[in-house]
Amino acid sequence: MIRPASERRSLPEVHASVDPARSLSLWKRLFAFAGPAYLVSVGYMDPGNWATDLEGGARFGYQLLWVLVLSNAMAVLLQTLSARLGIVAGRDLAQACRDSYPKLIVWALWLLCEVAIAACDLAEVLGAAIALNLLFGIPLLFGVILTAADTLLILWLTRFGIRLIEALILVLVGTIGVCFGIEILMAKPVWSEVASGLVPRLSNESLYVAIGILGATVMPHNLYLHSALVQTRRIGESVSEKAAACRFNLIDSVVALNAALFVNAAILIMAASVFFKNGVAVNEIQQAHQMLAPLLGATMASVLFAVALLCAGQSSTLTGTLAGQIVMEGFVNLRLRPWLRRVITRLLAIIPAVVVISISGEKATYQLLILSQVILSLQLPFAVIPLIHFTSDRERMGSFANPAWVRVLAWVAATIIVGLNVRLVLQQYESWPPLLQIIAAPFGLGLFALLGWMTFRPILPTWARRQEAGRPGGMVADAPAEPLPLPTYRSILVPLDHSTRDRAALAHAAQFARTHGATLHLFHVEEDATSAVYGPEARTAEVEQGLVYLESLKRQLELDSKRVTVEVRASQSPGDAIVRYARELNPDLVVMAAHGHRGLKDLALGQTIDSVRHSLRVPVLIVTD
Repeated sequence: MIRPASERRSLPEVHASVDPARSLSLWKRLFAFAGPAYLVSVGYMDPGNWATDLEGGARFGYQLLWVLVLSNAMAVLLQTLSARLGIVAGRDLAQACRDSYPKLIVWALWLLCEVAIAACDLAEVLGAAIALNLLFGIPLLFGVILTAADTLLILWLTRFGIRLIEALILVLVGTIGVCFGIEILMAKPVWSEVASGLVPRLSNESLYVAIGILGATVMPHNLYLHSALVQTRRIGESVSEKAAACRFNLIDSVVALNAALFVNAAILIMAASVFFKNGVAVNEIQQAHQMLAPLLGATMASVLFAVALLCAGQSSTLTGTLAGQIVMEGFVNLRLRPWLRRVITRLLAIIPAVVVISISGEKATYQLLILSQVILSLQLPFAVIPLIHFTSDRERMGSFANPAWVRVLAWVAATIIVGLNVRLVLQQYESWPPLLQIIAAPFGLGLFALLGWMTFRPILPTWARRQEAGRPGGMVADAPAEPLPLPTYRSILVPLDHSTRDRAALAHAAQFARTHGATLHLFHVEEDATSAVYGPEARTAEVEQGLVYLESLKRQLELDSKRVTVEVRASQSPGDAIVRYARELNPDLVVMAAHGHRGLKDLALGQTIDSVRHSLRVPVLIVTD
């Protein structure tokens, strides 16, 4: 089967590269599916997590332990939904957003996600550089620049397949877990006091750190990443095969994310047991490393701390780069050479790190780490809300759509995330100088408006239809006195978007062609990056692939003695391209597919349909699934 250009696979170099055959035993199949969640989990124990966990434990003791547990529970739920989207729909979250939202919204979400990835990568760069400094005495600024070599390592490793990367990550995660397991034994916490931290408490002083913990635990780009990584497994198209894949990935997510919870909780408990109890304020990771040996009475404690930090920075680097690739290709369909893409992703983090260290010195890195995690939390709702909508959409997910209880839990989690973020923003806004408040206000209001639009947009079409139905003046006109003239269709234009909706449009168009002896003109608009430069004359690989797809449809239709032509053009505006071609062709009828005006999916195609039907003076038939 030819894969349409508009339905490109996530991570094409490793897509469906692992075959968990049904003939394998249960344990072997479980092992074959295991891996994607571990790649995701490293993002939950990166250096940014360390900074927020150390800050929370050193300043507030065990009080914020419940935030970690709550954040992990939300992470398991949301990552499970992300995996389900990738398995069932065969689209990652970024692709699903591009399929469903107008271009302006897609670009806004992409930019926000790139900011989040840069913030996450910043934490990883700083963490790895700090670890190199602690272990080998490498200057922090040079260590930051040295982390650029990680991009070359990742490029080299992908040649050997996704399983090697997953194995490497598992080794690094295991090393981190062992290091902090030993640290906890050395710290000897009072477990009754640790248990008291599970009681929810939150003050104005701890809110900033609590939201940093939330942002560091439930990372927005991990939702995009997980929905792509699950597609590295070869999953069948049947309901039973997809159901099995969802079950195995649920087990994978629960095990991996609870391993991440153990690491984060261990860091916070260690900080509370060692620093908070001794009245030691921790202002930077380096300070925590230096104080561990005298407070615990063993040099090994400091060494284990630095080794675990290096493993955390390196492991999260791998997944951060993959997330950057998925987001860039999924949102804006921008494909760069792998080495260039990875260099750009890393430079977005290295440049601000170098600037801050050069201006403010090494002491600023700790607060920069915490700030990066708060930025992640602020971006999180823009990934969570689309994910809930998409996985609750029965048209997209079929029988795998979220049941009512999952939707309730997901929206409760989203409400908590949004509520805490709004509280944080208002708290921080009040402390800013008036000039900064004036500058930031329009930006903040714009983001809030975008979030509101994304939240409530799926229900607006239904509301609008109800309003239209209730308006007066909808009386039926008198029946005509003379028989109506019957139209004759000799030329039928069929714009196609290379999706499952094509079948509905083609079925109706084929019936008209059979009845009237008409010629079918199959037309597709390829929205690719090259067309932005070269316009309609672009002849890219995507355009050629589209032609192959239309030619395959042409051969099928010609078996039924139908006359068929095909045409593919590149354009940034499908509606305008369809109108231009229709005016060249002058058809008697245009047949287009739609979603039935339900939910978010109506947005992108609805705009195209509106531009076509308002610009042409020929009948336009809109076919719903």
